[in-house]
Amino acid sequence: MTYCVGLLLNEGMVLLSDTRTNAGLDHISSYRKMFRFEQPGERTIVILTAGNLSTTQATLARLQEEIEHPEASGERSILLAPTMLKVAEIIGACLWSVRDAVDRRIRGEGQFGPASMIVAGQRKGGAMRMFLIYPEGNFIEATEDTPFLQVGEHKYGKPILDRMVRPDTSLADGQKAVLLSMDSTLRSNLSVGMPLDLATIRRDECRVGEQRRIEPGDAKFAKMSAAWSKALQDSFAKIRI
Repeated sequence: MTYCVGLLLNEGMVLLSDTRTNAGLDHISSYRKMFRFEQPGERTIVILTAGNLSTTQATLARLQEEIEHPEASGERSILLAPTMLKVAEIIGACLWSVRDAVDRRIRGEGQFGPASMIVAGQRKGGAMRMFLIYPEGNFIEATEDTPFLQVGEHKYGKPILDRMVRPDTSLADGQKAVLLSMDSTLRSNLSVGMPLDLATIRRDECRVGEQRRIEPGDAKFAKMSAAWSKALQDSFAKIRI
């Protein structure tokens, strides 16, 4: 399992993913879940993945093939698509095609290969948009009412997002919110694990402005986690019933 989260804010977008993949208690490994497709200054697309690893890897490979195809077109290449909505449609159709093929091959064994994705980005002259693509290929979009999307083990990290994230939240506070959301998830679910990948995209820059990997033992993350725990403990102690 994994946990990925994306914020759609007035200033830009914040994206965070873990890297843990497990196929049982004795088979735990790390794979990148954040993927970047970009023509700096013209368009940027970031995809976060959760679910069956073979399904997500095959989907990303097909998307890359279409980008590199000598007759690539806006109907199939996410770097040529005229809108972010079309990008979401292309990725949704590709994900469903891969998932359906995997399901048909392994259905006799009682196993399935579902996966979901967060797709975020902007093209020059267009609006920033963020979509959650379901295993069936359909999708929903982040809005002012719900300016964040999650995939994977989302329940542990959702409360802080519900309370703290609004469209006018700054990018700095957005980073803090997703990292604390991840910290809560890491504490409550062993199927989510470090390292973490964090990226931010400022409105209208059409490029990833900051991208960094947070390794186990990262001093800043550990300090933030400890400060959040103490703040919760202090607040808990002050509440009277």
